[in-house]
Amino acid sequence: MLLAGAGAVLAYDSSQRHTIADGIKVGGVDVGGMSADAASAKLAAAYRTRLADPLVLAFHRHRFVLQPRAAHVSVDVGPSVQQALTRSRSDNIFVRTFRSLTGGAINDEIDPATRYSPAAVGALVTHVSRSLNTPARDASISYTGNSIHSVDDHTGIEVSASRLTHAIDAALLDPTASRVIRIPVATTQPKLTSHQLAARYPTIITVDRSAFTLRLWRHLHLAKSYPIAVGMQGLETPAGLYHVQDKEVNPSWQVPNSAWAGSLAGQTIPPGPQDPIKARWMGIYNGAGIHGTDELGSLGSAASHGCIRMSIPDVIDLYSQTPVGSPVYIA
Repeated sequence: MLLAGAGAVLAYDSSQRHTIADGIKVGGVDVGGMSADAASAKLAAAYRTRLADPLVLAFHRHRFVLQPRAAHVSVDVGPSVQQALTRSRSDNIFVRTFRSLTGGAINDEIDPATRYSPAAVGALVTHVSRSLNTPARDASISYTGNSIHSVDDHTGIEVSASRLTHAIDAALLDPTASRVIRIPVATTQPKLTSHQLAARYPTIITVDRSAFTLRLWRHLHLAKSYPIAVGMQGLETPAGLYHVQDKEVNPSWQVPNSAWAGSLAGQTIPPGPQDPIKARWMGIYNGAGIHGTDELGSLGSAASHGCIRMSIPDVIDLYSQTPVGSPVYIA
């Protein structure tokens, strides 16, 4: 009887060697209780349908589509079915027979043998990153000759390339996964915010050459306006954004090596009657600067050799409020 029973168990187990145990799924497709051929046909049909659906990467209104054929996605059904059969017979013969006769199940999930092109995924992630990455914008100052305006800061975004790659890989390997992937991004912050702008720019000078006016701005608010003289035709005061490079009290005049300087070219004129640079000097660019003058009749005109002239009381007042490094915008 024992031999007969053992023989029956062996015969029954042998008859089930090409049947997948109940409860086993491959990539979410239930193949339990099926023969290898039937499971292969079911998986091929399921993957044919599922792998036809593109992946859509979404961020707000932006959409990026990855077609399975572009990623060279394929599923090798044979190894997946063989793995399901191997798992079905992984327990000993008595456990297998008892489970089969009593309607038991293994309840196991087999990952499908999916293949795709990592290079195609990498190219898509690079394209998405280049399309969406937006650097944070620092707050800044917009200048005109008679005004300044603050330009607000702006946060930026940066695609998390590693997380996006992982999400795409997971979706390609799991045909049951959602075909819509939310693109993971991080917010990047500006280094200089709008609230910090006034503290960053405590002093600004703007020069309106056409109106012969210099304006002093303190913490982005107009503090004072001064009449000035600017460079004459051919020796214009240079337009642009500069900064106060150096300062000096009662400076000497370093005469430029220019034709207009005549016999004084290259000389140093010490403070005194022959020195046209009176009281204070603030250098801004290539020998040009802001200084005092006793030629008050030149104020309100284009009369200098490129420098900005001010009355002596005015230049002393401006000097005391303008540290080195302060922006100087000449319109």
